[in-house]
Amino acid sequence: MNEHDSEKLAGILLDKGLEKAENEKEADIIILNTCAVREKPVHKVYSELGRFKRTNKIIGVCGCVAQKEKKRLIEKMPHVSFVLGPRNIYKIHEALTKALEGNKSIYTEQNGRCPITDLSFQIDRKNPYRAYITIMEGCDNFCSYCIVPFVRGREVSRPSKEIVEEAKRLAELGYKEVTLLGQNVNSYGKGLPEKIDFPDLLYKLHEIDGIEWIRFITSHPKDFSDKLIDAILSLPKICEYIHLPAQSGSNRILDLMNRKYTKERYLEIVEKIRRSGKYFAFTSDFIVGFPTETKEDFEETLDLVKRVKYEGIFAFIYNPREMTKAYNWKDDVPLEIKKERLKILLEIQDRITEELSNSYVGKEVEVLLDEFDEKEGELTGRTRTFKIVKVKGDKSLLGNIVKIKITEAKMYELKGKILGGN
Repeated sequence: MNEHDSEKLAGILLDKGLEKAENEKEADIIILNTCAVREKPVHKVYSELGRFKRTNKIIGVCGCVAQKEKKRLIEKMPHVSFVLGPRNIYKIHEALTKALEGNKSIYTEQNGRCPITDLSFQIDRKNPYRAYITIMEGCDNFCSYCIVPFVRGREVSRPSKEIVEEAKRLAELGYKEVTLLGQNVNSYGKGLPEKIDFPDLLYKLHEIDGIEWIRFITSHPKDFSDKLIDAILSLPKICEYIHLPAQSGSNRILDLMNRKYTKERYLEIVEKIRRSGKYFAFTSDFIVGFPTETKEDFEETLDLVKRVKYEGIFAFIYNPREMTKAYNWKDDVPLEIKKERLKILLEIQDRITEELSNSYVGKEVEVLLDEFDEKEGELTGRTRTFKIVKVKGDKSLLGNIVKIKITEAKMYELKGKILGGN
């Protein structure tokens, strides 16, 4: 999501006549687009800003840290010219104009007046074959550990007409794959005048000629309806990859986290999808050492990981975040125990990932090739299940979906031989 926000920011500035600098030394303007989901990136922002203290450049901070810190950013770092929250991307030119006049500005409104995506501006997309489309912003779930609703705001969905128009434009430009973005894509449509939900949107996008693959991220298990499962299973363009954050396998901890589903319900979703006979790759997020987490709670998490057999996970040690409900609770799991649990969890997941990667050897898979290494004469792409594949081949195959027979597997990377393409 932050990557796509950066693409939007760059596009606006290019439209306004600015040019990209090759590096920060040559730049007149430096913008840090930031994340505040964990504490470490917040510290990193201040550290990075410290490096630019003695420059004559215009320095701006955008994104979630800007939203969280607001005025405090400029008070701590007086050389910062502007602060722009994630809902205020399209005020970047106004902020820069003030900075050039020697004035500081802070834009952190979350009232929805700033569009999620303004199609009158270009988007400086990094990849010419696969693209992000923001379908909604914000979150209404208020998980007890999560800062997102406070820095990204409440849920706001884009009208489906805008989203379809953006996807059609991408198809005309030759894009083959789109990834739909939202803090909780499953709750898309809430608050819109039109009667529409996320499965309805998938059906609309599936009809667009030229778009071959559709992905989406992130899904909340509490909103993963049977209607959505039916859409995923019946629409051929939907890729067999689902990122479904679990956070914990313990019902007691899930309740404390305010996740609004149980381990049993989570497993039911996975089983319903896998009963179709199609292989779906699942990935997930986990937090270890949440307040009051016992050894038994942690064992429930390990059990979930072993039963689902994720292709990969993002796992973190719990750390308290200001503004969240859990911030006021005693952080009572010792750091050493948190570290040990994280180590155990990641070791188990590594074994599962390696096992699943090895299972691809000998199989034929479709891969969208989107990178080329001139030196190695090697193309890189991803399967429908989001596995990275490298293969020897000609640069002319870039942007094509080709069939590849997998001949070799590493934990996070496959190698193969091209069989044919379309």
